Amino acid sequence: MITIVLFGKPGAGKGTQAAFLKEKYNLMHISTGDVFRFNLKNNTPLGEKAKTFIDNGELVPDEITIDMLRDEVEKNQDCNGFLFDGFPRTIKQAEALDELLLSKDWDLTATIALEADDNILVQRILERGKTSGRSDDQDELKIRNRYAEYNEKTAPLIDYYKAKNKYHAVNGIGTIEEITQRLSQVIDQL
Repeated sequence: MITIVLFGKPGAGKGTQAAFLKEKYNLMHISTGDVFRFNLKNNTPLGEKAKTFIDNGELVPDEITIDMLRDEVEKNQDCNGFLFDGFPRTIKQAEALDELLLSKDWDLTATIALEADDNILVQRILERGKTSGRSDDQDELKIRNRYAEYNEKTAPLIDYYKAKNKYHAVNGIGTIEEITQRLSQVIDQL
């Protein structure tokens, strides 16, 4: 079972790259953003809880995110592997993912990070905000608040995964094809 975490700040291109990688490596793509959007659009109880935080430009609490992810894994246990996009975002979530994988007798294969400059990412998100419908994609202050939360809560995962020899950094600036090629080089060496 291949299990890969695609890691990076909001706007780094995780969703775009995941679309190519899931096809190339025959993986089930679990996007926290897609799972949130589904729950928000369908006004599920978890979606209603998540909306309060998203509208304020805050990260959704771990408990809600973990419950959503667990449901997605349970629905897709017979696939060849998973590509997690936007999860984990905190040490607690990483530990919950480790526990979930262990309960299935699986191990995390790798965490691959798309790295890019904040100013470039802000522009990407503002552009995405024109069509995403997300209020936090249309306000630069909310975007920068998400980066502050990322630096406080998510950046510690870099050391967490480095300590497990599971962390690989990839330059996230360039054409989609160039970035896909960089990611593929890392995956092919795992």
